[in-house]
Amino acid sequence: MFICRAVRTVSPLNLSTRRLLNTALFTHASELNKIETRPNDIHPTAIVHPNALLGQGVSIGPFCTVGSSAKLGNYCQMHPGSHVFGFTELGDSCASGAIVGADLPGSTVIGSNTIIGHHAVVGVKCQDKKYKPGDECYLLIGDNNDIREYTSIHLSSKSSDKTVIGDNNLIMGSCHIAHDCKVGNNNIFANNTLLAGHVVVEDYTHTAGAIVVHQFCHLGSFCFIGGGSVVAQDVPKYMLVAGDRAELRGLNLEGLRRCGFSNTEVKSMRTAYRKIFMPSDAKSSGGLDDRLAEVEQNEELSCFPVVSSMVQSIRDSFEQNRRGICRSRHCSGS
Repeated sequence: MFICRAVRTVSPLNLSTRRLLNTALFTHASELNKIETRPNDIHPTAIVHPNALLGQGVSIGPFCTVGSSAKLGNYCQMHPGSHVFGFTELGDSCASGAIVGADLPGSTVIGSNTIIGHHAVVGVKCQDKKYKPGDECYLLIGDNNDIREYTSIHLSSKSSDKTVIGDNNLIMGSCHIAHDCKVGNNNIFANNTLLAGHVVVEDYTHTAGAIVVHQFCHLGSFCFIGGGSVVAQDVPKYMLVAGDRAELRGLNLEGLRRCGFSNTEVKSMRTAYRKIFMPSDAKSSGGLDDRLAEVEQNEELSCFPVVSSMVQSIRDSFEQNRRGICRSRHCSGS
């Protein structure tokens, strides 16, 4: 931690104001120094390798294990029975009741202020037959994530890829994030959300409980997955899907409202959605490409960035090596 000391400046402050400012700076620095010098608290039953690097104010509870290559940032907390193995780094103010890392080539890096619940397993070998022993595999997790009990998050399956989770995600109990997944920021995964390998999740998505996502699928930003869904194809931005197999049911209206989209933006997206997936005359409206082009050429709709983003999200799902989008229950031509 770096502390900003007094800095010389040319200022018209009068003498009394300067004295007050200097006193405040001195007091703040003194308080920070007290925090900096807080000793580590390691329970006698914990096993901490002498080569492990511990920050300041680290708390390690009973029956914990910290391996030789582990790094624990300042003010980390390890709850009883938790373990950190392999080349694993926990950022400042992390808390763990889990097994984190493995004695394998590669590394697990977790940002600051991330909580890992009891009995979770994070940064262990993937469940992929293509994995070759000795390959360096990686897991990167950002800041301010809440990873709850019994969740499993795996390393990548090969050295040329990474499993990545961004910032500010809530991952509820018993979720699974498989090898090589890419998860963005501000997502909410309800209990028993299961992501197969290579799944891409953008930002502000929300899954209900007990859903599964097929490998290589993409979940677009601000989408919602209904409870118990089996997602076998991409979910475009802003949309709601549900069912086995999951079908498009419309826009994620409540999610859009909560995220601050204006009524005008939502109205424009609803109009575009109807033109694409609910045409009044399906036979004369042509295929999906024709309907997307119609929306893009519509003067009123094309001026809304959210509509353009939605259309592009649909188009991207039909690029090479992508899986297409979930079928619409309204239109067989989608």
